[in-house]
Amino acid sequence: MSNTTPLDTLIELAREARDQAGQHLANERSTEQQAHQQLESLQRYRQEYACYLNDAMRQGVATATLHNTQRFLASLDTALCKARDGIEAQRHKVERCQQHWQQEQRRLKAYDTLASRRAGEQAYHLSRREQRTLDDLINGRRQRENALPNGL
Repeated sequence: MSNTTPLDTLIELAREARDQAGQHLANERSTEQQAHQQLESLQRYRQEYACYLNDAMRQGVATATLHNTQRFLASLDTALCKARDGIEAQRHKVERCQQHWQQEQRRLKAYDTLASRRAGEQAYHLSRREQRTLDDLINGRRQRENALPNGL
């Protein structure tokens, strides 16, 4: 027979929910970090192309090449805006996941606190019961000793 109480089951379920929320939070943070790295790569790439365009303009460049490079830079700017928007959206996801994890952590802590209180109460009642048993034994012995005639 198992000594698992309903509270133990709740604690285990709360721990699993907290752990899942933590894993989900870690995944979302990783995704956010990747998005930041992609943004940095796009920014470097755009900077390199802007430098290329400046150098080409100083050396003289065909109009078609100039327009193509400018269009490409504009498309990079659009990609940068989308990347920034994506990072912002991901940041909000991370915040929501963090709030969810904190909520699960609070719930687990509440159950743990309840279990600790219950264990303390049980220990107190057990101690009282043991003390009563001990008192009864001592009183019984005294009564037997008092019932015996002197000298025996």
